[in-house]
Amino acid sequence: MRFSSSLALSIFLVPVVVSAQTAERRTLAGNEVGIYNLAGVMRVEGGSGSEVAVEVTRGGADASKLSIATGAVRGRETLRVIYPDRRIVYRRGDSGRWSRTSLRVDEDGTFGGHDDGGGRRVDIVGSGDGLEAYADVVVTVPRGKRVSVFLGVGEAKIDNVDGDLLVDVSAASVTSTRTKGKLSLDTGSGEVRVTDAQGDVDLDTGSGSVEVINVRGSYLKMDTGSGRVRGSDIVADELELDTGSGSVRLGAVQSKRIKLDSGSGSVELDLKSDVDDVRIESGSGGVTLGIPESLGATIRIDTGSGGIDTDIPIQVKKAERSYLSGTIGDGKGEISIETGSGGVRLKKS
Repeated sequence: MRFSSSLALSIFLVPVVVSAQTAERRTLAGNEVGIYNLAGVMRVEGGSGSEVAVEVTRGGADASKLSIATGAVRGRETLRVIYPDRRIVYRRGDSGRWSRTSLRVDEDGTFGGHDDGGGRRVDIVGSGDGLEAYADVVVTVPRGKRVSVFLGVGEAKIDNVDGDLLVDVSAASVTSTRTKGKLSLDTGSGEVRVTDAQGDVDLDTGSGSVEVINVRGSYLKMDTGSGRVRGSDIVADELELDTGSGSVRLGAVQSKRIKLDSGSGSVELDLKSDVDDVRIESGSGGVTLGIPESLGATIRIDTGSGGIDTDIPIQVKKAERSYLSGTIGDGKGEISIETGSGGVRLKKS
């Protein structure tokens, strides 16, 4: 027997009428799981057992119009909160009454990383007319699972997860603490703070400040559009940062390979150990590099405009007002610094 696509979809989307603020629980089997919600607070927490557990609490004047869908989508088990309107009013949070976030949502309620330009456009606004509803979601993740969570507007909070985690938000702040495993955060706008991460970390942000503290892994990668970047106590084989605008300050860094690329804004990097390869490029803004006594490297500094100041002993090969090359210590590593405008300072760390 064959079912039409609309009939098959309706089987999963039959709404259950419940009062607002009543938590509903679902469990999702499989090693790879996806959670989708357009508005609300998303909490992702570590847990026990063999299945990912999800609790959904609906809120807002139109909470009863929301429905919950589950089932396999694109090869993984999913839970999707379905919003039956193209305009959603979300009055909570710090976004403000004049805020507006637009995104494409497929008929099955999925959105985010797979976006191919299809689906319907949904606007999430801070005031006015529309579907006044949201859902707060708590996801409990057993050890070793691969979980992807997608959120339109609101706030994402991650704590004590041991597994591979992807968090994709359009306009929401993200706070992550005490994670183990691969952590990938993709944000359109909103502040990001990562603390106590053991594993590879990959951050991609459109706008909003970024802070990373106590990160241990084979790599830490950060790609930011605008907003300041702060970091401390970083241990990684590879550290890579590409920022469009905003100051950068990274302290107590232990990494063999470092690449920092800044469009505009000052860059401060304080090294704590020896290096193999460090490359810093800044379009505009000064660069300050802290170097420990144990470090050895060949060094080359080229500034378009701006002077060079150093507290570090260097065996100089060539020195001009905006150019310097030479050797520090045993010269085994390599350091290259280039700025379009702004001076360079080398100091003891």
